[in-house]
Amino acid sequence: MDVKKYKPCYFMPPQGYTEWATKERVEKAPIWCSVDLRDGNQALITPMSLSEKIEFFKLLVKIGFKEIEIGFPAASETEYEFARALIEQNLIPEDVTIQVLTQSREHIIKKTFEALKGAHRAIVHLYNPTSYAQREQVFRKDKAEIKKIAVDGAKLLDRMAAETEGNFIFEYSPESFTGTEPEYALEVCNAVLDELKPAADRKVIVNLPVTVQLSMPHVYASQIEYMSKNMRYRENVIISLHPHNDRGCAVADAEFGLLAGGDRVEGTLFGNGERTGNVDIITVAMNMYMHGVDPKLDFSDMPELVKLYERVTAMQVNPRSPYSGALVFTAFSGSHQDAIAKGLKFREDTAPKYWTVPYLPIDPKDIGRNYDKDVIRINSQSGKGGIGYLMETKFGFVLPPKMREEFGYKVKSVSDRKHKELEANEVWEVFEKEYVNINKPLEFISYSAGKDGDKTTAEVHIKKNGNGVTVSGSGNGVLDAVSNAFKSWLKIFYKDLNYTEHALERGSSARAAAYVGITDENGKTHWAAGVDSDIITASVKALIGSINNGIIK
Repeated sequence: MDVKKYKPCYFMPPQGYTEWATKERVEKAPIWCSVDLRDGNQALITPMSLSEKIEFFKLLVKIGFKEIEIGFPAASETEYEFARALIEQNLIPEDVTIQVLTQSREHIIKKTFEALKGAHRAIVHLYNPTSYAQREQVFRKDKAEIKKIAVDGAKLLDRMAAETEGNFIFEYSPESFTGTEPEYALEVCNAVLDELKPAADRKVIVNLPVTVQLSMPHVYASQIEYMSKNMRYRENVIISLHPHNDRGCAVADAEFGLLAGGDRVEGTLFGNGERTGNVDIITVAMNMYMHGVDPKLDFSDMPELVKLYERVTAMQVNPRSPYSGALVFTAFSGSHQDAIAKGLKFREDTAPKYWTVPYLPIDPKDIGRNYDKDVIRINSQSGKGGIGYLMETKFGFVLPPKMREEFGYKVKSVSDRKHKELEANEVWEVFEKEYVNINKPLEFISYSAGKDGDKTTAEVHIKKNGNGVTVSGSGNGVLDAVSNAFKSWLKIFYKDLNYTEHALERGSSARAAAYVGITDENGKTHWAAGVDSDIITASVKALIGSINNGIIK
């Protein structure tokens, strides 16, 4: 790798254009323009069919996009037919504006307007490259000649719009803006605006694309601020941002660019686009959402959105892609799971006004995700908090802390041995096998209890290794009496009988869960759970299970 062959190839604007850096956040949603059907589509190995493009267009409308770039009609017959199908089949809602791209070449501009005939509202997006590299290597023209291409294209746009049925808005892009000297980019844009004559009722869009990412995001922001503060007709110009992601900074470019004066963002869902892609509109919009700013786009059913996108594009959404990835809300780490579980419990108990759950920047439910399925998932890295949360929310079992810790190690051991994530039912199978109503070697049959003065007496009918036995004892309550009966009969010692219980379900056929932990003479605590419609029976089953789980096992 020869680093000496590279040097920065962008141009800083004059000093002083850094007001954007004093702003804390983007305060309102920009105008959004999806370019999935043009920039995104041309980046696919197999471009979408006409029917798939129509399906995708309807999805974008449903999400809330009011401006949608549908293609480059002069580039191919499929692109042309798509534009005509949307117009002739009345598929474009009244509040939605379609956009098409055209180079600054006469025959291409004419073909573009043919495709748009009859459109109730369409943006014609004119572009030509202006960068130093393009001027030098591709066009081999000087600045004046490149500016003339832009101005001639603008003149033709104005004339063709007047001659074509429909309502048209103009957009101009100095393509490869980030590799263009800012003063020259401003000169070209102002020359185009002089021809298009923007007005309050006929605003013009000037798109300043990060065609190739050449700098850190703060440089782009300063370039945008320079253009915004020096552009003619600024009150009637919509400054649009179109970041690509070559340096992995497209989202930062968009956010900084909005702080610097941008009014509009062109991008794609999930960041699909040529090379490393376009800016991911989902990420930019959801970043606003987590700051309490309405993005004016609806991503409340993200799983279905991902499903449709992957089907029609044959692309895959990275499982760690912000907000949309399958694993972005998932915690496998024990400490993360514990914090999330406690945060969710805090919300349940206190109902705070604002969302502040640790490790979850937004509520997954807001975008159609599920706590049980998506947030707490169990593997060998998981901890007691996450496993306890799953047992409580999925199955209704609120394990005592020490039992939860022991159970957590058992689950992690199973996951480690199988070398895989455990589904919820697999976690339950471990719990049921290890703790619930354990009946070997002692099997519970029934019990009876009564009072003898201040004491409670109890008889327990069991089987030991298949043989029926009745044992009896007395104590301060039923469970104490049963415990004393087993200690006397089995001649065993244990101490620190830990006992908790709770209802599992509501209603006349409600079941109860009881948990018992007993500590043997070596200081080891043995846990078990009892489940029954009668809480006392459940506690007796739990005690017998704890004896089976270590004292006589």
